[in-house]
Amino acid sequence: MNNQNWKEKLTPEQYHILREKGTERPFSGKYNDFFEEGYYACAACGNPLFRSDTKFNSGCGWPSFDQAIEGSVVYHRDLSYGMIRTEVTCAGCGGHLGHVFDDGPKDTTGQRYCMNSVALTFIEKIR
Repeated sequence: MNNQNWKEKLTPEQYHILREKGTERPFSGKYNDFFEEGYYACAACGNPLFRSDTKFNSGCGWPSFDQAIEGSVVYHRDLSYGMIRTEVTCAGCGGHLGHVFDDGPKDTTGQRYCMNSVALTFIEKIR
């Protein structure tokens, strides 16, 4: 899909984050303090990314998960802002989701996937 198609499909904020690698303001996203049962998918292409049972409250201001669904994301070295970080993108469409850090819960994976709410859509578990 080309940039014009993405601009037509996504909101301006989604386009900025998913296609231009932007970041939403901390504590502003709708999934920051949201803990329903289901899974989170890419807001651009619908690729399933995270199960709700991997979400935790990190206090960082963005939705945090301790692991991604296997094969759902791609990792890239990010040297922006004078830091060495690991960018996380959707394996389905290449959209920027956020970053992963090694300061997550030690009793699980030790990782903290710090994601932008705007890049995600929640799919409720069917009961």
